[in-house]
Amino acid sequence: MTREFNVPPIVFASGGNPIPNRRLPTAPFQPPPLSNPNLPFMSFDVGSTSLAAPAFRGDIDNGFEEVLPLLEELGINTRQIWRKTASILNPFRVHVNLHEDADLSGPFLFLMCFGLFQLLAGKLHFGIILGWVTIAAIFLYVVFNMLAGRNGNLDVYRCLSLIGYCMLPIVIFSALSLLLRQGAVGVFALGVVFVGWSTWVCSRLVIELASAGDQHRGLIAYACCLIYLLFSLLVIF
Repeated sequence: MTREFNVPPIVFASGGNPIPNRRLPTAPFQPPPLSNPNLPFMSFDVGSTSLAAPAFRGDIDNGFEEVLPLLEELGINTRQIWRKTASILNPFRVHVNLHEDADLSGPFLFLMCFGLFQLLAGKLHFGIILGWVTIAAIFLYVVFNMLAGRNGNLDVYRCLSLIGYCMLPIVIFSALSLLLRQGAVGVFALGVVFVGWSTWVCSRLVIELASAGDQHRGLIAYACCLIYLLFSLLVIF
């Protein structure tokens, strides 16, 4: 038994008349028709357009000129560090006014150099150096404020800055000790000279920068001497 299906007949267009409602094919990547044909199509006719420089280009250049360098943005003034270092190198002409603005960039640099020279001597003292400097700053702060009483205006931050900058002679001593035999008499003699140098500069800065320090000059110098004598022991032994 067979089943019949009613299939409608297929009618082909005869002649050249296209089928109604049929869209003609277009070439690929062609822009849609524009209402105004004189306007360029930006996606493909970039060469036909004139790209002018923005009017605010000069403002951008002026803005970059006014931007501070990265070190100054971080609060590191290299010129000020160099001036403070040069003043420490001459113990008889210390410019006290340069050290009125305390900072920790120069002290950190000197402490890292001191630790590096100790490392070249076979001694790993980075943690000890940073710890001793912190304790030394607190020690000098307590001693000075106990002596000056209510008139003392020396804070821990300034103490840390002064002690760190005055570590420069000890750093030089650590570098020179690499050229001498450990335990020689010359090392002890150099130690006495550089400890006295650091003590003289640090005590002078503390006395002149902080109020009520002239009355206790000897005790302040003694406290500074103990601090730098402790660091010189790391170099000698």
